[in-house]
Amino acid sequence: MTNETYILALIVILVLGITWFLRRSRTGRRTPDVLRPGQPLPDFLATDESGNTVRSTELVGVATVMLFVRGNWCPFCNSQVESLTSHYKTIVDLGGQLIFVTPKPLETTRRVAEFFEVKFDFWLDESLAVVRQLGLLDEASVPDEQRREYGPDTVWPTALVVDRAGIIRFTELSKHVSDRPDPHVLLRELRRAID
Repeated sequence: MTNETYILALIVILVLGITWFLRRSRTGRRTPDVLRPGQPLPDFLATDESGNTVRSTELVGVATVMLFVRGNWCPFCNSQVESLTSHYKTIVDLGGQLIFVTPKPLETTRRVAEFFEVKFDFWLDESLAVVRQLGLLDEASVPDEQRREYGPDTVWPTALVVDRAGIIRFTELSKHVSDRPDPHVLLRELRRAID
């Protein structure tokens, strides 16, 4: 094999690898119909951090920023949680609340919340039943080194803003696993949902 052939083969392998990565890491999916703005937030059950069953329909009466995050193994989710804590007071001052829905308890989330003295909630969807119901399942995307503890499947990162009547006013599915909505966009949409 000549050097030119070898280099060409490496380039082809590199291009195929990049193409696979981009295809795998981009959602390419549209917003599930049940999460489209203007729809009522679907009725679902989760578990709060105290082990109590919580129901999405109980949120009626309070505008909510709800984020579906992958777990404490995901550095992009941890960064998002930390970023939103600096905006927590504004969310509460607007009359809203902040809820994280995750397949596994986010010990990191609680530590960050305690550090910044904020009291947001996180809901556990350990069996991924809510994620499946809402069309947010991301199959076989947990890194191999984390699968033993977390399993192969997780949630596709998604942000919702729900008004006091329980109607979804804003939905954003991340375009890439590292992509998260700008907190200022979420605050803007929360203000619109409250007005």
